Amino acid sequence: MITRACISINNSCNLNCAYCHFHTPGKAEFLADGYMDIYKILDNIKSHIDKYSIKVFKLGFVGNGEPLLDYEALKGYIEHISDYLSDGRIAAYTITNGTLITEEMLGFFKVHKVNVGFSIDGIPEIHNKWRCGTHNKVMNAIELYHSVNSCYPSMNCTVCKDTLDRVDDTIAFFEPFGSRITFSRMIGNGGVSLNEFHNFISKAQEKLNVRTGGYDCTMYGGMCGAGINNIFYANGNVYLCGNCVDLPVIANSAVLLDNIDPDLPLFDRKQCYREIQQL
Repeated sequence: MITRACISINNSCNLNCAYCHFHTPGKAEFLADGYMDIYKILDNIKSHIDKYSIKVFKLGFVGNGEPLLDYEALKGYIEHISDYLSDGRIAAYTITNGTLITEEMLGFFKVHKVNVGFSIDGIPEIHNKWRCGTHNKVMNAIELYHSVNSCYPSMNCTVCKDTLDRVDDTIAFFEPFGSRITFSRMIGNGGVSLNEFHNFISKAQEKLNVRTGGYDCTMYGGMCGAGINNIFYANGNVYLCGNCVDLPVIANSAVLLDNIDPDLPLFDRKQCYREIQQL
C-alpha cells in the first residue's frame, strides 16, 4: 500500500550544484515540464488515506528543483490539504537550498505544520565547493528558522569524497544544532560507494541524530523501497523515485493510487534499484 509520496512541483533551480543528479546530460531530456494537476494528485491522496484509514501519510513537496521558486503555488497546495495537516493524517515536508527563504514563508509553514529541511553540506570548504558558494546565505536562513521556531531545522548533507576526508569536522559542524540530519550518498562522478557511506553513517550516529533505516532509500542509509510504498510525481507522470526519472514511467499522475502497481522483480534491497539497472 502506498503511504509515502513526493511531488516535484517544478524542474527549476536558482543554483547549479556541481553534483546534482537531476540536471545531468543523461537526465535532462526527462525533465521537460509536462502538465500535472497537483490538486488532483492531492485529492487522490486524501481519498486513499480515507479509504484505508492510513494514520499518517508522508508527503514531500520536493523533487527536481527548488520548491520555493514556486512558493505561491506551494502555498495553494498546502492550504488544499490543511485539514489533513492539522489532524496529523498527512505529515508534509519540503526541502530547500535556503537561499530564498523568508520569515513570512517560515511562519506559513509553521502554522500548517510543514517541516522545512535545509540542504547544507557541513563545513564551508566542502559546501561552497559543491553548492555554489552559498554557505553563509544558508547559515543565515538556518538562523532565521531558529528565530521563528525556537529550534534548528532538520538538515540534509550530501556525502562525497571530500566529506570522507573531513569526517570529524563534518560531524562536529552538525553536532551543536541538535537536529535530525539526513546524510545522502553522492552518486555519479565524485560519488562514494555504499560501503564507504555506511561506514560514515555508523560514525556519525555516535554523536548525531541521523535518519536511517526501513525501506526508504539506499541514498539515505536505508533499504531500497522502490515499488513498495513510495512513489514520485514529476512531469505529469509517476516514477519509482526521483533517481528513476530516466526509467520507464509506472503511471500517469492522474491515476488513482490503488491502480499504481510497479510489479518489480525481486532484487537485493540493500542495493539501489536504479543502480542495478545500470549494471
